[in-house]
Amino acid sequence: MKIRDIIAILESVAPPSLQESYDNSGLIVGDPDTECTGVLVCIDSIEAVIEEAQRKGCNLVVAHHPIVFSGLKKFNGKNYVERTVLSAIRGNIAIYAIHTNLDNVLHRGVNSEIARRLGLTGTRILRSMRGELRTLVTFAPKDAAEEVRTALGNAGAGAIGNYDFCSFSTEGTGVFRGNDLSNPNRGNRGEVHRETEDRIEVIYPKHMEDRIMNALREAHPYEEVAYYIQDLVNPWQEVGAGLIGELPEPMSVEEFLGLVRDKLKAPMIRFTEFEGTVRTVALCGGSGSFLLPDALAQKADAFVTADFKYHQFFDAEGRLLICDIGHYESEQFTMELIAGILSENYPKFAVILTETSTNPVHYF
Repeated sequence: MKIRDIIAILESVAPPSLQESYDNSGLIVGDPDTECTGVLVCIDSIEAVIEEAQRKGCNLVVAHHPIVFSGLKKFNGKNYVERTVLSAIRGNIAIYAIHTNLDNVLHRGVNSEIARRLGLTGTRILRSMRGELRTLVTFAPKDAAEEVRTALGNAGAGAIGNYDFCSFSTEGTGVFRGNDLSNPNRGNRGEVHRETEDRIEVIYPKHMEDRIMNALREAHPYEEVAYYIQDLVNPWQEVGAGLIGELPEPMSVEEFLGLVRDKLKAPMIRFTEFEGTVRTVALCGGSGSFLLPDALAQKADAFVTADFKYHQFFDAEGRLLICDIGHYESEQFTMELIAGILSENYPKFAVILTETSTNPVHYF
């Protein structure tokens, strides 16, 4: 099994195109065609983790946070980033990061793992991503339309929320004239041909376009396939920042803080005053203070995240309970999430969680 095979599994869950513009997810160090001897999963691929991978016979480190966010101009080991990259290169260790693209997916993402541990139901994206959806409109002869619709659905087109193979069809008449005298299927030059056709419309995410278009061309009976594509501004219900859901029963503030502490293994919670009970919970792994307006707009009773600044706590104004549990603490279960995705697909392959603590923050 090659490193690229491991990457393909991860990117089927969290495509790189879903990462934020500032991010640097993907293969940072290494050759994707190298045979993979084992995977070490971590939050931060620091130098100690690279050394651990070498000791355990793993030549691929899968991290949540990219070790390199911006370009490196020198490699002389003057800081931990350069030392980590140099150590990985010397040891033939590949480093792959799956960061905000894993944050931004509803299913099998960072936030869904937090929600699962808190017991939330009815979960949905807190701030949906826009500009990532497209509509494909194509035309197929009546007797081939069902085969084309099925091929598009199998390729991933028409997936909307809890439904798939969604499409809309209308019947009409396709008109064309053949200009190739050597092809009898096109008729004589100048002869207009009419065919009863279905107009087929499907929605799909942009990152799946190549696969969907290949499926269309393979299934369509015409050698020249008529189609057009449009960008949509619709919010993508399954992709975006943060998540919101409901607890099975309302809780007091004290009960909810205890739930967060126990289920998310938070040694310390910074929180605001709140007079009500907690039922609707918004959350965001990592730095989520930018989503406070969304949590308020959707009437969340509590918002669990990290990295709130002092003055940002005032913005709650008693309307919800802010729970800042720390950056590492909010994302620590991502390691188990990643390992689970890989183990499901490669149950006999070595996928190991790091034993190195990479949390740079300590509490006294």
